[in-house]
Amino acid sequence: MFEISECQVLTRQMNDAIAGKVVQTGKLSNSPHKFVWHNLSHQDFAAQTAGKTIGQARALGRWMLIPFEPGYVMVIGEWGGKLQFLPAGTPALSKYHFLVTFTDDSMLFGLTQMWGAAELYPAGQEQERQYIKDARPNSLDDAFTFGYFTQLIDELLRGAKRSVKSLLTQDQLIPGLGNSVAQDIMFRAGLHPR
Repeated sequence: MFEISECQVLTRQMNDAIAGKVVQTGKLSNSPHKFVWHNLSHQDFAAQTAGKTIGQARALGRWMLIPFEPGYVMVIGEWGGKLQFLPAGTPALSKYHFLVTFTDDSMLFGLTQMWGAAELYPAGQEQERQYIKDARPNSLDDAFTFGYFTQLIDELLRGAKRSVKSLLTQDQLIPGLGNSVAQDIMFRAGLHPR
């Protein structure tokens, strides 16, 4: 599953590769998967994305928000698979969980083998989605200061005991951190996971 570091890199790459492109067609899953979440029907997704211009994507923990202007935001989150930009001339794809084709015939393609959300919301309504609406500051936010971090630890110490790994990875107390990033943090800090 993509963590904060992958989401940051992917949104920068999207901004380089697709920002300003105009959507020709938008398609949802042609390969059913019970752990891929869409909030629109195939027809509604196609109708709402056609003719939209891609804005500047941004990462929010394990979530990526891509403006489809005017008026919509695509949310890709908890994604455990492929997310790729495909240049014009790429052969037709046999399997995808979403596929956005641009007027220059390049594409943005997503396929997950684990789980994930690929949803489209009217602009502003994406802020009401679970995991986005109550998101705490992530480790790259300006609000994530040493004072905020120590306050978070003090708050947790008043509750049930937690391991260091639990603090870093569970309940999205620090959005975007998962096992791989947490292991690096604990190793570099010389902390035992328990």
